[in-house]
Amino acid sequence: MTSTALKEPVRETSPGAAREPRRRTGRIRRVSLPYLLLLPALLLELLVHLVPMAIGIVMSFKQLTQFYIRDWGTAPWNGFDNYKVSVDFDAPVGKALLQSFGITVGFTLLSVGLCWLIGTAAAVYMQGIFRGRGLLRALFLVPYALPVYAAVITWVFMFQHDNGLVNHVLHDQLHLTDKPSFWLIGDNSFYALLTVSVWKGWPFAFLIVTAGLQNIPRELYEAAALDGAGMWQQIRRITLPSLRPVNQVLILVLFLWTFNDFNTPYVLFGKAAPEAADLISVHIYQSSFVAWNFGTGSAMSVLLLLFLLVVTGGYLLLTSRGRKASHA
Repeated sequence: MTSTALKEPVRETSPGAAREPRRRTGRIRRVSLPYLLLLPALLLELLVHLVPMAIGIVMSFKQLTQFYIRDWGTAPWNGFDNYKVSVDFDAPVGKALLQSFGITVGFTLLSVGLCWLIGTAAAVYMQGIFRGRGLLRALFLVPYALPVYAAVITWVFMFQHDNGLVNHVLHDQLHLTDKPSFWLIGDNSFYALLTVSVWKGWPFAFLIVTAGLQNIPRELYEAAALDGAGMWQQIRRITLPSLRPVNQVLILVLFLWTFNDFNTPYVLFGKAAPEAADLISVHIYQSSFVAWNFGTGSAMSVLLLLFLLVVTGGYLLLTSRGRKASHA
């Protein structure tokens, strides 16, 4: 008696089909690896910036004063009252905030404009080849490389009324003023703050513009020179149009840095900045840590954040439209 054994049909598998799951797994690993490497930085960004930002937004809706510092979560809910007080420009708080905002806008426009102008002029000048160019480039970058506190404290000594270097040069040496000026109080404090801001900010513009100039082919300048174009025509027709993408990013970064600058006025003037140099960053600090009204200070910070987001979004929209129009 014979028995027939049922055998399963042998499936033929190609080597390519066996390697396909391995290829898919390797592709997934390659795609996910950059995100895994960025994960620690994203978590740190979340802890350092986003979490305090969220806490600040919550604080802006609370009546948070010095009486609730120990446990700010127990502060009573204030709704939009802090925002109403901040934007009530007929009341003292809103009027002072509006004045500080105007001073900050004027200071930022002057500082960014001068930083860009000086940095661009220095970068164009340094494109030429001459003896000592490397040393001069290194000296140009010294204000940017110095720590902010060390640099600003040095300027504090230079702006002293009796024995400061600024008054010594302007009054004693050049005789440009009738008497030594007060630079850290009064209306002159605005010019002192602007001087320090431009001094430490223009090397960054110089560095960025210098990097952008390296991408402009020298053949364009040689062809323009053969056609009879002078230096100013070359700058107008070649240099500035070629640097437009670099300048768009540079101006935005300088604007955000300058508008939010707190270290320079705080180190230069201390906790109580003069009225002429009352930048909005110091004004918010005084409202929060001097007047002990953290709810109103947080509301001012949120309003400042919204303003910067609107300005940044509008600027990026305009520059992107201009870029598309130039390519069309």
